[in-house]
Amino acid sequence: MRNVIEIEGHKAVVSLDPEIGMFRGEFLGLNGGADFYSDSLDGLMAEGQKSLQTFLEICKEKGIEPFRSFSGRFNVRLDPRTHEAAVIAATANDQSLNEWLAETIATAARS
Repeated sequence: MRNVIEIEGHKAVVSLDPEIGMFRGEFLGLNGGADFYSDSLDGLMAEGQKSLQTFLEICKEKGIEPFRSFSGRFNVRLDPRTHEAAVIAATANDQSLNEWLAETIATAARS
């Protein structure tokens, strides 16, 4: 599992790159890549701030919207048995499948 940090209000996933022996951070929700590296948490935070500011400046110069937009809609493909189990779970909770999935995803995303 990857760790998530927040830099200037923006979330980034952090992982260890064993090939170079450094932590790698990558911002989420951007319209392009803004990754950063360091061998310490303090360094990672500082490099993340620099990377984010550089990305935002380049977007501003080029007139590009820096952040992805999300419609709130997506398709999910499930094994038929999982689909059936989800419908049963939703019905047992007196919810539509959409309501049950939205609640289940929101709960999982918070943890």
